[in-house]
Amino acid sequence: MNVLSRTELERTLQVDRLDSLYLLLGVEGFLREVAAKQISDAALSRTLLREFNESSFSLISDPVQAAIAAADQLPMMSDRRVVKIRDFARLRESDEAVVARYLSNPAQSTVMIFTAAELDKRKGLTRALLDACTVVDFPPLKDAEAKAWAKTRLKELRISATEPVLSEIVRLVGTDVQTLSTELDKLASAAANTGSITAEMVDDLIGRSRELSNFELGDHLLARNRKRALETLHRLLEDGAEPVMLIGMIAGNYHRLALGKHLLDRGTPQDVFRNISLPPFKRDAYLATLRRTDTTKITRSIQLIAAADLAIKTSQATPRLQLEMLVCELAS
Repeated sequence: MNVLSRTELERTLQVDRLDSLYLLLGVEGFLREVAAKQISDAALSRTLLREFNESSFSLISDPVQAAIAAADQLPMMSDRRVVKIRDFARLRESDEAVVARYLSNPAQSTVMIFTAAELDKRKGLTRALLDACTVVDFPPLKDAEAKAWAKTRLKELRISATEPVLSEIVRLVGTDVQTLSTELDKLASAAANTGSITAEMVDDLIGRSRELSNFELGDHLLARNRKRALETLHRLLEDGAEPVMLIGMIAGNYHRLALGKHLLDRGTPQDVFRNISLPPFKRDAYLATLRRTDTTKITRSIQLIAAADLAIKTSQATPRLQLEMLVCELAS
């Protein structure tokens, strides 16, 4: 199995080293799509008929047989053709043999790109994919990586931001690149006249609305107010918040709740707030929540969050539906 990082993939493409089979795997969907385009650009750089030699299929709506048939076609007035199969985790078990046959004898003039957030490694087809393809890994970005990406993106937009401002953007937005890209574009528009993003802009455009909504959602979940929790969730989604980011925020709330419960059971309220930062006006309500919440309930909630996170990353139902179901269960 040949596994590359994003940087290693870019280096191989720069020297025109292309493989017949790629598997772009990991939860960072925005960067997966960027990599798929980079591979396509490299494969079709010398053709004038790109639209006739590039096909894209989603297994949510397209049969895999159509994608394989496209891959078996000869390119039109080109050295290569490119076929992309997105949402590969949605492949039906009855269709696995079709893909397995292609993997055993791929068309040499076709660059096939499979993309998925996650695959079931217990399946034989997954092992065949990992063995046959050049695998490019797209894990969630760390804070420093997200900050570096944001700095590069702002340079492309010809907008500047200081290191503290970049750090604050990542703190508020998270490391999901799609969400980060959306928020940077919004900030860049606000900074068009001055050419520089300020801390005040970040606070006005991202900080206050997002932090208030995030606090609201956490508060309503802990208060088991299902109606208000769903209303806040819908507002966050309509504001452009990514489901993966919201799952992370909900998980963070419940992990802090578990820590707070542990500290309060073995110490004092002062021990709790030495480890958990909360505004003074929220502390009494938080302590009341800790005292009335059972440890078994917290553990169960964390298990539900982990299951929903996995379901979103493996494309089981829609992310919005998974979040709505999770909020209903947590607030019950």
